[in-house]
Amino acid sequence: GYICPGISTYLIGKLGLPSRTRAYDLVGGGCGGAIPNLQLAAALAGGRRGGTALSIAVEICSATFQMGDEMSLIISNALFADGAAAAVLGDGGRTGGYEVVASSSHYAPEYRDDIRYIHKKGQLHNRLSLRLPGLVKRAVSRVVEELLGPLSLRIGEIRHWALHPGGEKIINAVREELGLSEEQIGPVRTVLSEFGNLSSPTVWYVLEEIERRGIEKGEWCVMLAFGAGLSAHACLLRKG
Repeated sequence: GYICPGISTYLIGKLGLPSRTRAYDLVGGGCGGAIPNLQLAAALAGGRRGGTALSIAVEICSATFQMGDEMSLIISNALFADGAAAAVLGDGGRTGGYEVVASSSHYAPEYRDDIRYIHKKGQLHNRLSLRLPGLVKRAVSRVVEELLGPLSLRIGEIRHWALHPGGEKIINAVREELGLSEEQIGPVRTVLSEFGNLSSPTVWYVLEEIERRGIEKGEWCVMLAFGAGLSAHACLLRKG
């Protein structure tokens, strides 16, 4: 699941991008990695007039598929899948897309060992703690508060939530913590059911499902992902 040189060099060739393209490979973010990637892309696109950035999330979770009877391993094998997603960012002027309004991140390294890769006999194994739902909901509450607070927005004013579907227990924990309805969480459950946990690209799949169900111009949407670190990341979008 890891390559050097990074995937960006392959994409530059496949897409026929200019050789002067600036490329950045971000690794190690786990399931939350798409939003820091988006934060960087938004900064790059907004830093120059007419700038364009491509934000890509790719995960090959099957590279760590191992056989064994540990509960963490069994859950991982049943839950995770391979996937990829991408978004093009510009400096505005287009209709039908989304405005990146704000973003926030929260890190709790004291819980790093509750969700991480570990090495066993030269192989990578995914470790998922049984207390993860409780840890995630606290981190999510903090990162959402830091996202919405400066804008004087309340959770109830956000109709759409593109949450990372980390599993049934985590979905329920986050839903209860934020006070979301089953209708709001529906796209999350659909993606988990149809695709599984694709790690970092999954929030883009959820946003696509929200788009498919219908989102009106001017409505708010929060992308929310969490993963290794322990980390939580949120991005506030407004439909254009």
